[in-house]
Amino acid sequence: MSDYPQVPSKKSKLFRPGLLRSSIFHRALMLEFASMGILIFFVLLSILAFTQLVRLLGKSASGAFAVDGVWAILGFGALNYLPTVLSISLFLSVLLTLTRSYRDNEMVVWFCSGIGLTRWIRPVLCYALPVIGLIALLSLVLSPWAVTKVEELKRRLESRDDVSAATPGIFRESKHADRVFFIENVDLGKNRVGNIFVQTLQHEKVGTMVAKEGLQETAANGDRFLVLLNGTRYEGVPGQLDFRIVEFERYAIRIKAVEAKKRPAPLNSLATTYLLSNLTLGNLSELERRLSLPVSALILTLLAIPLSFVNPRAGRSLNLIVAIFIYMIYNNMISVVNSLVGQGKIDPGVGFWGIHGLMLMLLVLLFYRRMTIFSLRRIVKR
Repeated sequence: MSDYPQVPSKKSKLFRPGLLRSSIFHRALMLEFASMGILIFFVLLSILAFTQLVRLLGKSASGAFAVDGVWAILGFGALNYLPTVLSISLFLSVLLTLTRSYRDNEMVVWFCSGIGLTRWIRPVLCYALPVIGLIALLSLVLSPWAVTKVEELKRRLESRDDVSAATPGIFRESKHADRVFFIENVDLGKNRVGNIFVQTLQHEKVGTMVAKEGLQETAANGDRFLVLLNGTRYEGVPGQLDFRIVEFERYAIRIKAVEAKKRPAPLNSLATTYLLSNLTLGNLSELERRLSLPVSALILTLLAIPLSFVNPRAGRSLNLIVAIFIYMIYNNMISVVNSLVGQGKIDPGVGFWGIHGLMLMLLVLLFYRRMTIFSLRRIVKR
């Protein structure tokens, strides 16, 4: 008898080439998916934030709302657009990663090692499902909350009086369109403003007041006044010479209260629980739009697997063009169907399952076509 332990003839369970190969395969894919997705996400988010910032600053300069509300509206607006940005990032990250694998002939190596096209579904889903869960959370819960906050902020900014809404260094017309204000600086601690210019139009006469200093006061009845100190008033009709010039030590201008415009809450600001408890046509349309975001993200991510195939004879960018075209058609069809559901022209169930079912059929067809072509090539080579 030998003193050495007998080595079993079968392969040890601790070392399986198939498991090791699959583990390396999954880790490599997950790392590349994540790095590509993060890059695309930050690029798209930066472009979106910049364009929204330019638009908001333009509205602020025109007097639509105060500058101090720009950053809050930008932040809540970005939160509202995050589901779409995440969906595009997820789709493009899988598409571009697998396209690069085709171009570098890595896919040939994986196929020759026994990894078929359907084996890519598992690592893609492991990468995509957490992101899709985040998209669902944003779409169903956080985005309506963000839109609600934006609407509340806009109403609060609209209800601010002219002096509170005035921006130092900028000429601003009052919301009643009868005054023009200019304030050079504001001292919030002392409730004082410096170097004030006010122009009013009363009885077809233009009155212009200039003062080095002013303050805000509140009367016993609650009325608020802008009090100009040590200033000059010019009053007259433009084009005539009979202007009156009056110097004053104290001149009070009543600040008119502004009521916020009452408007119905937009559908995208309503909570999902409210939509479920009030199933009108409009609410059903909005509910389907929110549910379509995670569902379409899942289908598009799986579609990226067969769409990533690169045919050198047809050009290296043809698959990207086709993929972007399918993405645009899919999203436009979702918008059109949601609109028709809201108008009562299409049954909600038929509209929702019809559009996504059609894309699932396209997904199965593309997988079948790609796997059939690959199988025929292997037969020809043998």
